[in-house]
Amino acid sequence: MPTDIQHLKTIEQRLLWLSHWMIHNANNLRLKEDGLKVGGHQASSASCVSILTALYFATLKPQDRVAVKPHASPIFHAMQYLMGHQDLERMKNFRGFGGVQSYPSRIKDIDDVDFSTGSVGLGVAITTFASLVQDYIQAKKWGKDLPLGRMISLVGDAEMDEGNIYEALQEGWKHDLRNCWWIVDYNRQSLDGVVSEGLWERIIGVFSSFGWDVVKIKYGILQKAAFQKPGGDQLKDWIDACPNQLYCALTYQGGAIWRKRLLDDLGDQGDVSALIDSYSDKELAELMENLGGNCVETMTNAFGAIDHDRPVCFLAYTVKGWGTPLAGHKDNHGGFMNKTQMAAWQKDMGVPEGQEWDKFATVENSKDLQAFLDQVPFFSKGLRRYSDKIIDAPMITVSTDREISTQMAFGKILDEISKSDTELAERILTTSPDVTGTTNLGPWVNRRGLFHRHALEDTFQTEKIPSTQKWAFNKDGQHIELGIAEMNLFLLLGAAGLSHSLFGKRLLPIGTVYDPFVCRGLDALNYACYQDARFMIVGTPSGITLAPEGGAHQSIGTPLIGMSQDGLAAFEPAYMDELSVIMNWAFAYMQKDGEGDPNERTWLRDETGGSVYLRLTTRSIEQPAKRLDDDFKQGTIDGAYWWRKPGPNCELVIAYQGAIAPEALEAAGFLAAQRRDIGVLAVTSADRLNAGWTAAQRDRARGNQNATCHVERLLGDLPRHCAILTVIDGHPATLSWLGAVAGHRTIPLGVEHFGQTGTLQDLYKHYGIDREGIIQQALGALPR
Repeated sequence: MPTDIQHLKTIEQRLLWLSHWMIHNANNLRLKEDGLKVGGHQASSASCVSILTALYFATLKPQDRVAVKPHASPIFHAMQYLMGHQDLERMKNFRGFGGVQSYPSRIKDIDDVDFSTGSVGLGVAITTFASLVQDYIQAKKWGKDLPLGRMISLVGDAEMDEGNIYEALQEGWKHDLRNCWWIVDYNRQSLDGVVSEGLWERIIGVFSSFGWDVVKIKYGILQKAAFQKPGGDQLKDWIDACPNQLYCALTYQGGAIWRKRLLDDLGDQGDVSALIDSYSDKELAELMENLGGNCVETMTNAFGAIDHDRPVCFLAYTVKGWGTPLAGHKDNHGGFMNKTQMAAWQKDMGVPEGQEWDKFATVENSKDLQAFLDQVPFFSKGLRRYSDKIIDAPMITVSTDREISTQMAFGKILDEISKSDTELAERILTTSPDVTGTTNLGPWVNRRGLFHRHALEDTFQTEKIPSTQKWAFNKDGQHIELGIAEMNLFLLLGAAGLSHSLFGKRLLPIGTVYDPFVCRGLDALNYACYQDARFMIVGTPSGITLAPEGGAHQSIGTPLIGMSQDGLAAFEPAYMDELSVIMNWAFAYMQKDGEGDPNERTWLRDETGGSVYLRLTTRSIEQPAKRLDDDFKQGTIDGAYWWRKPGPNCELVIAYQGAIAPEALEAAGFLAAQRRDIGVLAVTSADRLNAGWTAAQRDRARGNQNATCHVERLLGDLPRHCAILTVIDGHPATLSWLGAVAGHRTIPLGVEHFGQTGTLQDLYKHYGIDREGIIQQALGALPR
């Protein structure tokens, strides 16, 4: 055996042991106060240990990026521990507070995680979009020095049931995907049982139809050698015909049962019987478990044979639980070895007692192995977390029309940026799932173009057919047009929003989507935020403002999504000047990466930065006079400002957010005309107001009695008898909490049920959020 293969085999066994001991320690040895199972997926880790060893220690280069399947995280952490990128205390605290994470996490783990995984399917699909983003960056003059790496995913075969994987495959085909590998750990077992027979044929068919090369890796070195011996062809035929469930069951039962079954099925056929008899029970079990994906030499050769940049799917046959007493059992997914099994396995692995955490416990010549590890190309540059300079965002000034929607205002602001010769304009990447024109990205695209590695002309333009869209594709384009799949939208935003860290080149991604369909991509949105990706998502139209199209195109709960989603600052401006201030702030916020201590003015962790969600509307409303004073700008960013400041005897405050502004202001004007003291609070971000309030309360509970947030200062001087009426074109819970800030009676108005078709006025009246409905509710709350 060549020296490098010997080292790889040693590393493979070390990773297998360290990962399984870490899980065993967490479940059977570490003190557990709650008595609950910790878990850790020993069998799912074991199935892919050879794949990961061959990949990381013999194949990858530093510019390559890998999404490791969630259940292989113990192998990944063991690998990082072996290389000195993970410490012992965190390994001992696997799945504990502050320990290594259940699934690889960019934001929670200290080791070199390229892509967080956990929500199955998403870690696979994001590699498609990371490759697309890599091509996008390299095509630009400021990114041409970027070395191209391979975007790689290790995926479990049961994970292939996830629909978003196939949405990503189609999108990759449309954009001429390259430099992308997906490695299928084909162990043929899932959580509840064994995968369907013949799945490999479907996988090959699907990938081939989308232009991928498919490499089937079924047999290991031992099996290939056996097939060359007399009787080997009959053994190979038997393996190929064996059903998945039977192969798993025989694997679990071991060499003696393998022997009996093979001899019973094949009969006395001379050569094949002699071949089987030439192996001891232990050797026969090793032979039958030596599938391609469990052979580090076979996997190394398969990876090394790829000499092109076309996308490749490796279908690697493996045994779930390979090399352990759990191998093949259908219940092994969530199981782990008990103390008796582990003691026997430890003896079989040759690990001395007391050396369980020793990196080189079973290694005869640790100096030679360390010398090999020191020269592994992938790890040669240490941790691969990059950064890029901050892109300056000049103040955006756009003339204000007397009536305009925030969606139209968004388009005007981007169009103004597109005209400028600034680095900000160069680094913006826009994208949309087939709603580019209807979400007002059209002017930006007309000026900046669509991206594709190969130039594609706009036939309507060349044929001189009048069209408002001038959409030609080329390498200079700055818009990536997607099909109708919101999961793909958020996966692309997630990949582009990590460009500064993955590739050392900062992008400022902006995506637009129909606001009700934010929910269709919610899993991928959460995933992108969990990665700490930085992007701006624009949802429009808000609420029920697309009234004639009915409930399917009306968004009720999205303001609550904006409030509850970690890593996402949500805004819902009513006016163009508010939107200008917010977008200017957002470009800076998306680039921040400071400490997490809260700002004592707002109690928000603004220096950590994050992504931004803008909930906009197609409803045109009359714009206010020019307002660019500091109080207005700061209040807009912090989440609210007084449109009509209350007096000392204020009886009612109307607090509104978003497109409902005209109804709220008209109702306030009517009530004020009755000589009542009425305040109007313009809320631009219930999310930021609420986050600051809860954070300030936590700090007061810890002893800082001076912790006071923005919304507490806004409402703190209101008299006790004052009522607060909240109104939003969305779920009323968005603002209903305002009364709890200082103990004021609250009347929350909004939309709680699926809408129906009709005019906006009809629907506002139906839900009681029109001018008259607000007045009626207010009069009921005011003293007689």
